[in-house]
Amino acid sequence: MTKLSVNINKLATLRNSRGGNVPNLVKSTQDIESFGAQGITIHPRPDERHIRYQDARDLKKVVSTEFNIEGNPIPKFIDLVLEVKPTQVTLVPDAEDAITSNAGWDTLKHKDFLIDVIKTFKKNGIRTSIFVDPDVKMVQGAAETGTDRIELYTESYADAFLKGEKETGVRPFADAAYVANDLNLGVNAGHDLSLDNITFFKDNIPNLLEVSIGHALICESIYLGIENVVNMYLHRLK
Repeated sequence: MTKLSVNINKLATLRNSRGGNVPNLVKSTQDIESFGAQGITIHPRPDERHIRYQDARDLKKVVSTEFNIEGNPIPKFIDLVLEVKPTQVTLVPDAEDAITSNAGWDTLKHKDFLIDVIKTFKKNGIRTSIFVDPDVKMVQGAAETGTDRIELYTESYADAFLKGEKETGVRPFADAAYVANDLNLGVNAGHDLSLDNITFFKDNIPNLLEVSIGHALICESIYLGIENVVNMYLHRLK
């Protein structure tokens, strides 16, 4: 079964919009895990506009499943990850002012940088994953960095699915995953995956280990309830 890691950034955005501590991220995380989620993902950005760096420290004390911290490996982020020591760190090349992640790494251009950063994390027992576009060359480049996994950036698939072109949209992701499997890289995926498109994606990606879902899951939960939505994803991922 593909594991579900719930990204709680949107809950932090809601909390920050009014100040205070509602919703309480620690309690929300414990509830989401109790509903069946197999991981928790956070993506702290330098301006801390949703997840704060202190949230990472607080959540480390309570997460009982897999804890995944995503972000651009600037010095401040690297220091945080080495302090918290999550299960997994996912390296994302997003600009400091990016609203959301919008591209994967050029693993050829940034190979030496990624090798150094990944070596540091792995030395500290932290599993590493690199956010990449569904491009076979980028997957091959990722394998040369020493990373444990890649995370496929799935926005183009989600867009194709909406246009009724799901077969065309999923094909480059399947190709990338087959190459990753051959290179002994684990395969994760995330960005714009939803209850509507997750089953077709999972069924067509070989050995998909984990999906990280936040925006869609929280939006769907407004209508359906978060416990119900978590279990709907788990059912689709079986």
